[in-house]
Amino acid sequence: MFIEQAYKGNNEWWRVLITTLLATGVFLANFVMMFFISDVQLAELYSQMNSIPRNINLALNLLVFVPLLGMLFLLVYLLHQRSILTLTTARRKVDVGRIVFAFSLVIVVTIVSFALSYWNDPTNIVWNFNPVPFFILLVISLMLFPIQIGFEEYLFRGYLMQQIGIAVRNRWFPLLVTSVVFGLFHSANPEVAEMGYGVMAFYIGTGLLLGIMTLMDDGIELALGFHFGNNLMAALLITSDFAALQTDALFRYTGSQNSGDILTEMIVSIAITYPIILVILARKYKWTNWVTKLTGSVTSPTDNNSNNGINYRNTDL
Repeated sequence: MFIEQAYKGNNEWWRVLITTLLATGVFLANFVMMFFISDVQLAELYSQMNSIPRNINLALNLLVFVPLLGMLFLLVYLLHQRSILTLTTARRKVDVGRIVFAFSLVIVVTIVSFALSYWNDPTNIVWNFNPVPFFILLVISLMLFPIQIGFEEYLFRGYLMQQIGIAVRNRWFPLLVTSVVFGLFHSANPEVAEMGYGVMAFYIGTGLLLGIMTLMDDGIELALGFHFGNNLMAALLITSDFAALQTDALFRYTGSQNSGDILTEMIVSIAITYPIILVILARKYKWTNWVTKLTGSVTSPTDNNSNNGINYRNTDL
């Protein structure tokens, strides 16, 4: 199973500590900053960011993930002495079809949801299409979003899920911890400052959805596809003055940030849309044994007599 793939590497505590601190350094810095910066300073910071042309601002924010993903891969390969495949899936090779399906699914769900919302009340949604900036946005998104979501998925649903899992010897604890930490690490997003920490429920709920996908499917392929599709739609479909992504999207929301309405939409996504997505994936990939896969124990190969002395760590390639 997926979490047990970590046993194919060297998991001494100091290796885990170094990798975790280096990989999460940027997130930790942002998180700590939120406790020491005033609301006025935060508003000034967001104002300065918004003064930069949108596409340049987006590219700068996403480029930071290029060295981070490379460093995470390097640390897993050299420090933990295991392949990146074991960080990705329990299958013999990465299932690209799963990535494509999850990507397509979230694209369809997002467009249908937006169409229904627009049909119900188009008052505050205006056409925002500008060919040149939008084309540049599309290129930046297709090139850099895979790096950004790749880093987050490999870090949270990959590395941390596995390392916490083999440390506590169960599945439910790493599922909950990585979901909460995933949410907390998004606390520096502008919409959190604008609408309050109730928005964090959406990020934590999304982390929980991606974690369930990973454990049920024994790999992060579905999470990679879903996360990429979600972020791509957030950049290309509709933007607003209080969104995390300020882009030259197709549409712009011009209404005020009514936190109650937005939180309601987020709760609907978590309570209705996300379970529907899980049902679709469960039926397609024939998921079974939900309780065991989500809450069961994690067993070290050294505890399994069926290994017959095989060095498990060196059989992953």
